[in-house]
Amino acid sequence: MALIVHKYGGTSMGSTERIKNVAKRVAKWHDAGHQIVVVPSAMSGETNRIIGLAKEIMAQPDPRELDMIASTGEQVSVGLLSMALQAIGKQAVSYAGWQVPIKTDSAYTKARIESIDDAKVKADLAAGKIVVITGFQGVDEQGNITTLGRGGSDTSAVAIAAALKAQECLIYTDVDGVYTTDPRVVSDARRLNTVTFEEMLEMASLGSKVLQIRSVEFAGNYRMPTRVLSSLTDPLIPLEEEANSGTLISFEEDTNMEQATITGIAFSRDEAKITVLGVPDKPGIAYQILGPVADANIEVDMIIQNQSVEGKTDFTFTVPRGEYAKAMAVLEGSVKAHIGAASIAGDTKVSKVSVVGVGMRSHVGIASQMFRTLSEEGINILMISTSEIKISVLIDEKYMELAVRSLHKAFGLESA
Repeated sequence: MALIVHKYGGTSMGSTERIKNVAKRVAKWHDAGHQIVVVPSAMSGETNRIIGLAKEIMAQPDPRELDMIASTGEQVSVGLLSMALQAIGKQAVSYAGWQVPIKTDSAYTKARIESIDDAKVKADLAAGKIVVITGFQGVDEQGNITTLGRGGSDTSAVAIAAALKAQECLIYTDVDGVYTTDPRVVSDARRLNTVTFEEMLEMASLGSKVLQIRSVEFAGNYRMPTRVLSSLTDPLIPLEEEANSGTLISFEEDTNMEQATITGIAFSRDEAKITVLGVPDKPGIAYQILGPVADANIEVDMIIQNQSVEGKTDFTFTVPRGEYAKAMAVLEGSVKAHIGAASIAGDTKVSKVSVVGVGMRSHVGIASQMFRTLSEEGINILMISTSEIKISVLIDEKYMELAVRSLHKAFGLESA
């Protein structure tokens, strides 16, 4: 049979009872003849608790030491899950990332996977064992434990699936798939049976919290079919029913591009807008503004440079809201005087709303329909950015939910 990777989130691992249910589900797949590797997250709330302890000791904890302690939550999970599997008669063995090993760079708290040694895992699978590997973590060239950033267990699971050439990676969460938008905002949001890697990548980058963006990048780069499905169902439901549930993230050629123009509406509340006013309109000015921001490890998203007036222009961009104060400090501290800017203004009460769909490649008028819908609701657009399969707008935060509901209806996404 096939080699399958299961990933379980913190909610799925939230108690010993839920861990026992995960063990029953994994055993069911193993009983069907599949080789199974499981990648669990820390128990829900555990990583936040650990980081909270660190911040009681130091306001800005040393990143290396933070990774040392943050990695322990997953180690507890793999040990408990292996015990739960052994308790129901299954051979199971757990490994921390450094034991596999999963090699990463040395960017503590935001490390990137460089390689995975599959020899030990494949030997255990061949011996009939279920292998349980910590998500979220690895080890650098110097032997230091590293973590991959929040949501990194998704990335670990897909990367392990790619390294082992698994048939599929199943991401078990507390939701039953990917929806046209967040059902908490739009009650008639619809679960998608399939979504392309490109669409999922855009939706993850635009604020959808179902999957971590780097996990989708891995899935697309290594063409690893990935399915999002619920861990809160009966763990003993028929295997065939479970294997075809949720949302399959697959390849564009496997889908009908003409079927739907827009796949979903994504949004992000985690936005802040910064405008550098009255800067000289000359070559290199964008780099002089954004270079120091990048050096401070702050991600920049939407960017607009206004038309030049008398040799001066305004430069506007967005950053994650949590990085706003840091970005403003960088700009006020070294950039403003250096480039001769008149002033710097900011706004943290903004949100981003996006329409996403590969069908945009073969349909016209999407932008005009989006803008008309927002206009009819009296919603002003502050910034616009586009790609081949998405259009994003920045708007006042207070209008975000209205915008999402209106666009969802305008593009007929509630229809089956």
